[in-house]
Amino acid sequence: MSDGTSVAAAVIAAVRRGGGSDAVLAPGSRSAPLALALHSADAAGVLRLHVRIDERTAGFLALGLAKGSHRPVVVVTTSGSAVAHLHPAVLEALHVSEPLIVLSADRPAALRGTGANQTTEQVGIFGSRVPCVDVAAGDFVAAVSAVEAAVRRHGPTQLNLQFADPLVPDELSRPRWDSLPAEGPNRPDAASAGEESQCLPSGPRSVVVAGDGAGPPARLLAERANWPLLAEPTSGARTGSHALRSARLLLGTQLGQQVERVIVTGHPTLSRPVTRLISRADLDVVSVRGPGAVCTDPGRVARHVNAMPTVAAADADDWFDEWRAADERLSKAVDDLVGADPAGLPLRVAGEVAAALGPEGLLVVGSSSPVRDLDLMAAPYPAGQRRLIIGNRGLAGIDGTVSTAIGAALGRRSSRSLAYVGDLTFLHDANGLILGPDEPRPDLTIVVANDDGGAIFSTLEQGGPAFAESFERVFGTPHGVSIRALCEASSTAYERIDDLAQLRASLTDDPAGIRVLEVPISRADRQAFNDRILAL
Repeated sequence: MSDGTSVAAAVIAAVRRGGGSDAVLAPGSRSAPLALALHSADAAGVLRLHVRIDERTAGFLALGLAKGSHRPVVVVTTSGSAVAHLHPAVLEALHVSEPLIVLSADRPAALRGTGANQTTEQVGIFGSRVPCVDVAAGDFVAAVSAVEAAVRRHGPTQLNLQFADPLVPDELSRPRWDSLPAEGPNRPDAASAGEESQCLPSGPRSVVVAGDGAGPPARLLAERANWPLLAEPTSGARTGSHALRSARLLLGTQLGQQVERVIVTGHPTLSRPVTRLISRADLDVVSVRGPGAVCTDPGRVARHVNAMPTVAAADADDWFDEWRAADERLSKAVDDLVGADPAGLPLRVAGEVAAALGPEGLLVVGSSSPVRDLDLMAAPYPAGQRRLIIGNRGLAGIDGTVSTAIGAALGRRSSRSLAYVGDLTFLHDANGLILGPDEPRPDLTIVVANDDGGAIFSTLEQGGPAFAESFERVFGTPHGVSIRALCEASSTAYERIDDLAQLRASLTDDPAGIRVLEVPISRADRQAFNDRILAL
């Protein structure tokens, strides 16, 4: 083997030893040593290889694989602009502390600044918060050491691997993979190992806010303390006896004004009422550091702690009972309004998707309106049934969601998988549907709520009457794209849904491969309907 192919094989072996089981490749010439090593490893059953023609799609596919498998995932690109296309996925991985390992192939350092083809300064291209190791051509020790550090890290890492000619060996020889473990270790637990938990005193009227990625510890604290749990759908904590469905609406009632202490865990970003609550300087706000050592503290008012607090004893029933009774009344009022008002169709669709998610199922939800509709309509599930609801909530962008969903479904192999997105989110990552004939395909149903534009903006300030003249062009952005034709172009199974009964029936099917269910909805009257909900 050439030095390049030997280094590539050593890197892939180190990834496998560190727990990696999947790798994503966007093809190119400078990355040929890595491509050949990955193909060999895939053929030997050492890891699964996924090939994509679009680097942005490849990055989000790798992110989804990491989210679904809870293992580090590698994404490989050639040199030049190819590396830059990974930036959105790397930023998302940074803000949700997912172990995404970028292997960016590069020309030897001596060619930088010479005008050599496909050569730019790609070392550290993702910014100061993403560690980058620039590995000289043929440096086995540096390459393997960098991988060993990357697989232990909560968050993305860039390994910039310089490859000199020849990029392929004179004779094709296969690396030996037989010394590798059949199953590598899972990534380290995100919990703060060894950190001492603070014991919170009883007394103050407390609530637990669980944002994206909070996990079961938020639920356990709420139940042990007998406190209301205000958990977002992607928190991993919206289960059990203390999770409330209508939390963001309840914060606008008298109960919200009676809160004296808030424990914040995960990354809550969905609603302004929650953001206002955790930003109040008159409350005792306790924010728990996540795996990336970052606390959610938008108002800069919180006490930061390194581990989930504990309580000596549960509070009396009165406080939680008030919240539970109010939640039941308000949830019923929402259901009645949504069922009676034609403008409630988007929320009814969200409710059907939530109801279709069975135990151990996977749901990937898009940003913008879908995740907020799900927040209003999804009743808390029983604890212990291992449902996984995820979204790209680190930066809350709509980009890469189709690829993230496909990756998560591939990573969580034993799960029934759903995705629920808006039309703009779907179109933004339509390239995610382009899979080669030899690529692994998950069984995944993607529900697309199509209102021909961006409905969420009509519920914000720019949706007001003063901006009516400009709204459609610069915020609503109607597109008129045929989702059916787009699916046909990528050979993706498609079904148009014309009523909720059809949607319910289709969601009970268990088809093989990827399919799209398009649900046409209207965004007319969305602002007024939102106001009617807030007035309940």
